[in-house]
Amino acid sequence: MKRLFLAALTGLTLAGPSLAQPTGDLGLIVERASGSLLVVDQSDRARIGRITGLGDLSHASLVYSPDERFAYVFGRDGGLTKVDILEQSVVNRVMQAGNSIGGAISDDGRFVAVSNYEPGGVRIFDADTLDMVADIPTGSKTIGLVDIPGTKFVFSLWDEGETWIADMSGETPGITRIPGMGSNPYDALVTGDGRTYIAGLFGDDHLTALDLWQPQPEPKPILDGYAKGREGLPVYKMPHLEGWAQAGGEFVLPAVGQHEVLWVDARSLTETGRTETYGQPVFAMSRPDGRHVWVNFAHPLNDTIQVIDSVTKQVVHEFKPGPGVLHMEFTPRGREVWLSVRDAGKVMVYDTQTFEKLSEIDAESPSGIFFTARAHRTGM
Repeated sequence: MKRLFLAALTGLTLAGPSLAQPTGDLGLIVERASGSLLVVDQSDRARIGRITGLGDLSHASLVYSPDERFAYVFGRDGGLTKVDILEQSVVNRVMQAGNSIGGAISDDGRFVAVSNYEPGGVRIFDADTLDMVADIPTGSKTIGLVDIPGTKFVFSLWDEGETWIADMSGETPGITRIPGMGSNPYDALVTGDGRTYIAGLFGDDHLTALDLWQPQPEPKPILDGYAKGREGLPVYKMPHLEGWAQAGGEFVLPAVGQHEVLWVDARSLTETGRTETYGQPVFAMSRPDGRHVWVNFAHPLNDTIQVIDSVTKQVVHEFKPGPGVLHMEFTPRGREVWLSVRDAGKVMVYDTQTFEKLSEIDAESPSGIFFTARAHRTGM
């Protein structure tokens, strides 16, 4: 009798997890026109639900909780929304500012930080309740907000040309201010180890790097004068460094006002090459293995994708998915890439080896694509 009872109990135990919905294969796609999110399944290449009521998502981004269940969505209208991707519902929503431009979640998952244009500064919230735990005024628009190890956030000030580090590991935020970053930092990236922070500058002809492993990081100009002697082209859309590529031992960075990407040695931060591109790059994103870099472009040339080989630094493939290619997201091992084609109302899925189109998903003005694997990556 006891043996039969244990067998039955074992059967129940084994059956239990099969009833649970896994999250590792899921993702969210921003539908900017309707203020909604599509819930998608990577393996099925299909949408499985929609979450509505998220406000203005015209420049929205999001991050995931460590367990991949919850996403924190940063709307352009200043809204911070916590959604449950399993229940496909809004858990909580706060209007924390008048205009915001992205955010980050701390490495321990306790805090969510939001970067604001209006009224400026950074506000930090409890990830469970969305209660505000810190308000950090800067007197400036803030950009390039990322998380780094040690329960810290790093961000830059558009108006002041500074970078600040906010340490949330203690009772109150500890602030380190780093002046001299350059004029009008517009976006930034951090490496996966949390060591190197690079800010792009709209007002100077270089970028600026920080070694965050130093006790007092010092700004280091890189690619100084990369556009010297050439006329700057009209900038229809600012490049996004947060979609940064690190291909092997090099960074691949979009040039402001130029039709090219710039290659930089990741250790010495010296230039190693340039690749002429079809248009002004917006995102230059590395396939997870680093062999290829996929690039999309600003209006009016935003119907095209180019693929660059990181060994030869040459374009090896070019194609036109459709009008308004806004964002790219690789599946975690890089076998596929998903593209949001806003003006076609489609998300298109391609094989990254053969470049064959595998699937299309209908979406309402899709933009950002975010798979749950981001939950385990610094600076994403």
